[in-house]
Amino acid sequence: MEYINDQLLNVVTENAIKNPRKRMNHNFHKNGEELLQRMLNALEPETYLPPHRHAEKVEVFLLLRGKVQVLFFDDSGEIVEVKQLNPISGEYGVEIPAGIWHTIFVEESGSVIYEIKEGPYVPGVGVDFAPWAPKADNESEALNYMKELNSKLLK
Repeated sequence: MEYINDQLLNVVTENAIKNPRKRMNHNFHKNGEELLQRMLNALEPETYLPPHRHAEKVEVFLLLRGKVQVLFFDDSGEIVEVKQLNPISGEYGVEIPAGIWHTIFVEESGSVIYEIKEGPYVPGVGVDFAPWAPKADNESEALNYMKELNSKLLK
């Protein structure tokens, strides 16, 4: 039995703050072969999650604490919808159908989502990264892209 409580969220958040990528997973599934992948994902405002889609798999985000925006894009990279998740205001999560471009923009330090994805997990298989967005390893372009997205969100 594993419990999801403040103590666990605090540990995962502390690890995310220390991580250069400003995020940290805590997996509940034992390996990538399980048909249901379940994890906590602690996210800090400086993290960059490249826009992506899962061609054949559904993905679910439930925000346990903090505040994030989930952005949805069309095939050319234009934002078509933004959904703010904030458990304090009663907006808890989203189920993303297969084939939908999306990313998360983190608004509040200490944000933690419970993420559920169909398995099995094979690195690099079943996920398409958006060709119109910077890759995660290009820090300067990623930072500029995040600033651009933020300016669009403020309009």
